Amino acid sequence: MIMKLSLPEQSVFYGKIYASVSDEEQKEPGNMHKYEERTLKTEEIFNGKILHVQVLEVELPDGKTSKREVIKHPGAVCVLAVTNEHKVVMVEQYRKAAERALIEIPAGKLEPGEDPLEAAKRELEEETGYACAKLEPVTAFYTSPGFADEYIHLYAGTGLEKLSDPKAGDDDEFVDILELGMDEAREMIRSGKICDAKTLVALQHWMLEEARK
Repeated sequence: MIMKLSLPEQSVFYGKIYASVSDEEQKEPGNMHKYEERTLKTEEIFNGKILHVQVLEVELPDGKTSKREVIKHPGAVCVLAVTNEHKVVMVEQYRKAAERALIEIPAGKLEPGEDPLEAAKRELEEETGYACAKLEPVTAFYTSPGFADEYIHLYAGTGLEKLSDPKAGDDDEFVDILELGMDEAREMIRSGKICDAKTLVALQHWMLEEARK
């Protein structure tokens, strides 16, 4: 069944968050969705370093039951870091799941109890060797809610400074650092060289903001 929904008046526009609802608020009785699926049973299939896989038995709105395969993820951060020369700092790394190298903005998962802002600073430094004078939240979004609960926080960083002794990244990460101008980034999107979702969201925000100036 497909329902046509209208967006609320307060939403995310040009990266500015005008309204947000926390997970706790969503669970309050008055905020429950009419098509909510009630979990009847949870079966843990896999418990890994980064993610957990569960099979959930749920009760559907019509009273029938079904199974949902869900990946539980700790959440993540990503950073749109723009230099004083108006270039965005990117990393190129091999992604085994995609079986190819991808060009992305710096990103990484949240550690237990870690503040997303602090995580964004850490990931930017570890992956690129940069620190930034200003780091602002842009928006946050689910990466693939059809089967995963990963929620990623996007930050915009300016006033970049290359550190002489940055924190070391993960031992199993091998990356090249790129700095792309807007025209170059736009062409890489058109050609399919940039095809990572979080990076596309971040670059669209950057281009829209620049167009408004």
